[in-house]
Amino acid sequence: MKIEITLDKVSEKFEKIGIPGRDLYDLPSSGKTFDDGCHYRIEMSGLEGPKVLEAMIKERRRLNVPVHRIVSFCQGANWFSDSDLKDFCQMAVDDNLEAVAIPTTRNSIDIGRQALASDGKGSGFANQRGSDELRKIIYELFRLYEIGFRGLMLMDPYAVNVVKRLQDAGEFPNDVVIKLSGWAGIASPAGAAVVEKLGVGSFNPITDLTLPQLASMRKTVNVPMDFYITTFDTYGGSNRTLDSAEVAKLCAPCYLKFEPAPTISFYTPYVFDQTHIELMDKKLKLALWVIEHISQNQPQVKVSPHGTKGLFLPKI
Repeated sequence: MKIEITLDKVSEKFEKIGIPGRDLYDLPSSGKTFDDGCHYRIEMSGLEGPKVLEAMIKERRRLNVPVHRIVSFCQGANWFSDSDLKDFCQMAVDDNLEAVAIPTTRNSIDIGRQALASDGKGSGFANQRGSDELRKIIYELFRLYEIGFRGLMLMDPYAVNVVKRLQDAGEFPNDVVIKLSGWAGIASPAGAAVVEKLGVGSFNPITDLTLPQLASMRKTVNVPMDFYITTFDTYGGSNRTLDSAEVAKLCAPCYLKFEPAPTISFYTPYVFDQTHIELMDKKLKLALWVIEHISQNQPQVKVSPHGTKGLFLPKI
C-alpha cells in the first residue's frame, strides 16, 4: 500500500483553511499595527493594590517610561475591598492606564486540586470546573465592571466564550476588553485562531515559542498578542530581551510584558507591598532598556506614546 499523503500536502491543506503551512522562517514584518499606527505597547503586571500602583506611577513618570496597560491583582481581586478597587481605578484614570483586573483563580482554591498535583498539572489548570465555579468567576467580572474596570483577564478560554455569548444576548456589557492569560497555553496558529473566534481582545501565547512560530501565529490572527519578554523562574525563566526587537516587528500589534521574579508565589496575599514595589522598579527599568533596544535595532518599529487612544480606561 502506497501512502499518498505528504507533509507538503498537509501544508497545502492548512493554507486552504487560513493556517500557515510552515512556521515563517523568513521572519516577515507583521504589517499590522494598533489604531494609533504604532507597533507595540508596554504592559506591567503584578500591580497588587493601590500602594503598588501609586509607586509604579511615580517611578514611571521619573523614568519617563510609557506604560499602556496594567494587569492587576494576580492574587485575585477578592482580596481587595470595593474602596481599594475604586481608588485603584481613579489612579489608573488619572495616569491614562488601561487597567485589567483579575478575578479569583478558582481552581487553586476550590476542591479541584488535581491540576496542582505532580501528575495532574497538564490536565487543564486554566479551565473552570462546573457551573458553580464558572458562575463565581462571572460574578466577579460583573463586580469589577460595576466598580469601574473595563479591562478583565481570564485564564479559561471557554469562560471568555461565555462572556461573548452573554454579550451577544445583551446580558453582559460590551465596552470591555477581555485578555486571555498565558496559563491557557496557546502555542500554535490553530489555537490562536480558536481563541480569537471565542472573543478574546488579546492573548498571551506561551513564552518559549521560536520567532518563526510567533510569525506564523501573527499571520493567522489580528488581535493583539501579549508576549512575556521575561518570565519568573518557575514558569520557565525565559529571557527574550535580545529578541525583543524581532518580537515587536513580527508580532505587532503586541504588548510586551515583564516578570523578572523567582516564582509565581510573589503574587499571593502574603507578600508585602514593598516587595511588589521593588520588583516593579526593576520591571520599569527593564521596559526602558527594551524600548531603547528596539529603537536601535528596528527603528521603524514604534512604541505607542503614553496615554494613546484606544485604551480601555476605567470608568468612575
